[in-house]
Amino acid sequence: MAAFFATCPKGLEYLLRDELTALGAAAREALAGVHFEGDLECAYRACLESRLASRILLPLSEFAAVDADGLYAGVRAIDWSQHLAPEATLAIDATGSSGSLVHSGFAAQKVKDAIADQCRERFGVRPTVQPERPDLRLNLHLRQGRASLAVDLSGEPLHRRGWRRGQGEAPLKENLACAMLLRARWPETYAQGGALVDPMCGSGTLLIEAAWMAAHVAPALQRDHFGFLGWRGHDAALWQRLVDAARERAQEGLLGLRTCFFGSDSDPHMVATATHNLQNAGVAGFAHLDKRPVEHLEPPAGFSTGLVITNPPYGERMGDVETLPALYAQLGERLRAGFAGWRAAVLTSEVELERALGLRAVKHYALFNGALECRLGLFEVHERPAARAPAPLSAGAEMVANRIRKNLRHLRKELSRSGVTCFRAYDADLPEYAAAIDVYRGRPEHASAPVHVEAMETWLHVQEYAPPATVDAAAAQTRWRELQRAACTALDVPRQRMVLKTRARGRGGSHYGRLAARDEYLVVGEGGLRFLVNLHDRLDTGLFLDHRLVRARLRELAPGRDLLNLFAYTGTASVYAAAGGARSTTSVDLSPVYLEWASRNLALNGYTGAAHKLVQADATAFVREDRAHYGLIYVDPPTFSNSAKAGDFDVQADHVALLEACGRRLRDDGVILFSNNYRRFRLDVDALSRMFAVEDIGRASIPPDFVRRPRIHGCWLLRKH
Repeated sequence: MAAFFATCPKGLEYLLRDELTALGAAAREALAGVHFEGDLECAYRACLESRLASRILLPLSEFAAVDADGLYAGVRAIDWSQHLAPEATLAIDATGSSGSLVHSGFAAQKVKDAIADQCRERFGVRPTVQPERPDLRLNLHLRQGRASLAVDLSGEPLHRRGWRRGQGEAPLKENLACAMLLRARWPETYAQGGALVDPMCGSGTLLIEAAWMAAHVAPALQRDHFGFLGWRGHDAALWQRLVDAARERAQEGLLGLRTCFFGSDSDPHMVATATHNLQNAGVAGFAHLDKRPVEHLEPPAGFSTGLVITNPPYGERMGDVETLPALYAQLGERLRAGFAGWRAAVLTSEVELERALGLRAVKHYALFNGALECRLGLFEVHERPAARAPAPLSAGAEMVANRIRKNLRHLRKELSRSGVTCFRAYDADLPEYAAAIDVYRGRPEHASAPVHVEAMETWLHVQEYAPPATVDAAAAQTRWRELQRAACTALDVPRQRMVLKTRARGRGGSHYGRLAARDEYLVVGEGGLRFLVNLHDRLDTGLFLDHRLVRARLRELAPGRDLLNLFAYTGTASVYAAAGGARSTTSVDLSPVYLEWASRNLALNGYTGAAHKLVQADATAFVREDRAHYGLIYVDPPTFSNSAKAGDFDVQADHVALLEACGRRLRDDGVILFSNNYRRFRLDVDALSRMFAVEDIGRASIPPDFVRRPRIHGCWLLRKH
């Protein structure tokens, strides 16, 4: 048995986990991939039969690497004679960064040097670099002081099946097409005698992948190169046996395949391209193609049920988001007119485009087309008139909706790249509509874990900034209702998933008192980690969205250090530090409610046991009385508190004494990360400079969705002289 890692586009992890499990692996999902265990046959079958994976990696080693010397030494420690011949060809794909290793090309060069030097010393010859189809392709990933090195068994991305000879302007990757088909339950539809129709088929990707899926054709059967073919661990006899068995299954499946695949496109060039691709894939005889615009779409003769599935243009690289709604409206009209009893699946990145279909989705799935976050809408088509258009928004509400849409377009790629599912979509961008709108996407806590994408829900947490007394109350109420409607419309969230609160400021900032007692939690994602949020019961949700980059900085500082987390709240900082490689975490808070919440957050991410302590105590008293020393201390105190148990605390008046007490608990090479959200706070640098070197990182700690409020928090690094 060996450990492997299968990479995939984000959004496909749970499908890939189930697929690998069906192939005999013991699998668990991760961000943009799946860890799995099995023998070499299992890995070969993943390369040959996975419809969803991008690459199959065999990890060789993980080691500390903060500079070129550390990287070189870690690579030299591997016995390369087990993996490649001394005169072989080699390629290294490097991603990420670590310490001074910030340039992927330089990091790849150091790996090559280490391997070449070892081979030359042992055998007198060295491998040569060959970027295309080398004997051995390696994958190097650098992150937070660590390097991981793996053999790329696939060699080239597995979505390259070998049948594609031409493509359009915005081709759909084959593994994403398979994810669409599986989410739309195509295998079930085919088994029930249904047909498949793609009215904007482009180069034919969905048609070919659907035909191969129905005929049980292994997706990599036509490929003539894999990364393991030049690897010294390759078992040629085992591989040939698997390929021969796959060919037999494909021949049998194609003999029984029904002619039930129908594609059309308005572009004759794309129809010709799809025809050639279908021929290359060996399924042209089972499909019918023609040149036809969407407005002339008709159901195929002889079929009363089936699946209409398509990837229309959605205004990113093709089409125009201003004119495309008409195309979607035509598709929706033709579906209602002729496809009653069918299912439909449409992939798009814009809520307003899907809305133009005039159909109500029964389910949505988040999928990524490259770096672009899209959503697959699934529809049950009924013979009924077009959905009645909602009443138009007022002029003011339309302005708010347009601003939210603009913010989303600006933020989408950055948030997707960071693995963020919770963010601020609007923050009083228009002064007369004074509210903060936060988006939380997650699964209900009671849903089965690990969560499937279909359990994900999108909620809006809308906080009104209480209007001043000088504003007319009736006008304020009208604007408040307009903002709510604009948010639901622009973000396509039903009203019942909007939580409304009013945020009043006063001494002490926000008030964390209990507003309700529903005890309903969502599990949300951030930075590859999971957290519990409660949108109803308190003013704040348990996850301060503006501190996202502060938490990320903690993770960077954490490797090998013991963390003290004062005023720990729900323990999100402790989770980040643990994920970054902290040796231990100690979370201190006076509230038993928040400590229990912190415990659940730690456990949700797999951090339990004696290394992760939870202490119910006043943080200021704890740090004065504690005798342990820590390499990393995180301090995020309230602006003001007057707890009966802990006494009064004022961050402006008391922060110097608090931080000096922290300094006495700090190791000589340690770091304090201090943050607070008091807008008028001024750090007493002169007083603190007696003990610390102080670095202001406040500007760098503000996420892109909070740029309108650069003073929402301050943040400093303190190191002892």
